[in-house]
Amino acid sequence: MANNRWTKLTLSVCAAMATLTVTASSSAGMPVAESDVARRCHSLVNLIGPDAHLDAVEYVQEGSLPPPFPGMPKIPAPAHCRLAVTLHPRMGADGQRFGLGFELRLPLSWNGRFLFQGGGGLDGAIRPAIGFNFSGGPSALARGFAIVSMDAGHEGPDASFASDQQARLDYAYVALGEVAKRAKAIVAAFYGKAPSYSYFDGCSNGGRQGMMAASRFPDLFDGIVAGDPGFRLSRAAVAEAWATAQFARIARRDATGHPILSTALTDGDLGLVSRAILKECDAKDGLADGMVANWQACHFRIEELRCRPGETTCLAARKIEALKQVFGGAHDSSGRQLYASWPWDPGIAAPSWRSWTLGTSPTAVGNSANETLGADALARYFSTPAYTVPLTPFAFDFDQAEARVAETGAINDATGTLLNSFTQRGGKLLLYHGLADPVFSPLDTVAWFDRLQRTMGPTPAWARLFLVPGMNHCAMGPATDRFDALRALQVWVEQNQPPDRIDAFGSAQPGKAVHRPLCPYPAYAHYVGGLEDKADSFECRTAFPNELTGKGKLPG
Repeated sequence: MANNRWTKLTLSVCAAMATLTVTASSSAGMPVAESDVARRCHSLVNLIGPDAHLDAVEYVQEGSLPPPFPGMPKIPAPAHCRLAVTLHPRMGADGQRFGLGFELRLPLSWNGRFLFQGGGGLDGAIRPAIGFNFSGGPSALARGFAIVSMDAGHEGPDASFASDQQARLDYAYVALGEVAKRAKAIVAAFYGKAPSYSYFDGCSNGGRQGMMAASRFPDLFDGIVAGDPGFRLSRAAVAEAWATAQFARIARRDATGHPILSTALTDGDLGLVSRAILKECDAKDGLADGMVANWQACHFRIEELRCRPGETTCLAARKIEALKQVFGGAHDSSGRQLYASWPWDPGIAAPSWRSWTLGTSPTAVGNSANETLGADALARYFSTPAYTVPLTPFAFDFDQAEARVAETGAINDATGTLLNSFTQRGGKLLLYHGLADPVFSPLDTVAWFDRLQRTMGPTPAWARLFLVPGMNHCAMGPATDRFDALRALQVWVEQNQPPDRIDAFGSAQPGKAVHRPLCPYPAYAHYVGGLEDKADSFECRTAFPNELTGKGKLPG
């Protein structure tokens, strides 16, 4: 029945579009006369179908759009149609209103390609569908992609949606497939032809969505970029609670006895750890440049910073123990690993690392992202049954963690590695992960990628993982965090040229711009001579087997 409804909708969309004068757009890259574009955009109302609500339709003239993040410049954008829709609107079991909200932007000069822009966090908001490029280059919209973004089936950034069964399924994976199929049908009808290539690009929860697409919807995308993926989001939520609990034990209390997490470690403490990591591991990639590229050869021991009599540049024993517990990974009282460990990286001293794990306010309680977004998600979405009272750092029972998050993990976590339907039709998967990510462990992604090889055999022809030294969650940190993963994927998919390296730019030290290659795991960028700020001075070199640490294995 569902397939019949979908077929009828597609046919009705195409029939409606056939009545419009759209011949000028039937060829990719050909603009439409300016006098006709407003009418064409508003004709999109005929395409949404009877099971959807039209929220907005407009013609957007060429110009600039607001930046996706505060403090950034506006984004140049071409003339395009914007369509906002709520698909399958309904009343939930608890009286909340739900629906799959999405925004579709259709450039008048189309390059024949479709892009699904991944979400972030618990979603709950429709971010502008522009395909922002972290490399600083043109957005995907400016390059001519038709782009869709979504809210994953609910409104609001918190986990209140999780009381509704269907809303949980929508967030986990259903909305991804439903929105992608509907958006691609509208694209095909509007332009008079289906996209030549379909892509997905996302980071964080968007990275999880990308891996979910490869696993559960193997026929939807030709290429997928999955950055810093929270693919085991249920276990990562446990790890966030674990880190909060460790730091809370050594934090100063307010007048009511609640820990002020930011006081657990000072900026000086984190800077000390960062410098010690650099001293031990920086030069192992051939150059002391403020980044640890050869992370597999880094055997840093936090115990070396323990204060000895008469020393002042050191860490107190309680701070060392807290960091050891956090970087060692969450575990239960018997020592059973609940989540992966974390690599030691100098990016620990970056402001965004603190914002996620510790917060910045010297007086406020609940100032870090882990305490707010993380605790709420663990309490109401990941835990079954849900917590009915606020989840404090000491309220979660880690001995019950596996059982507590298993039900949500079964629908939410993109852990599958049997991807032969995706590969059979030529799908390509490009993953990247910051080595100083404080939210999702890059070693968890490495362990998944290793398991992918065991399931599927060698993957260089269709799947590659790029690890970014110094980068925090999706961006920032002392790192070359500006790179065009989508462009690399596009060349891979359309020209069959696998990315042996990806050019990346950034600043490992304040005011010092650097250019480095990102190398496919297990290789890393090794300095071979020449100008230190040029990518050509580095080669992708594979770590020797005896340098591998064996960290990051999936527990269980």
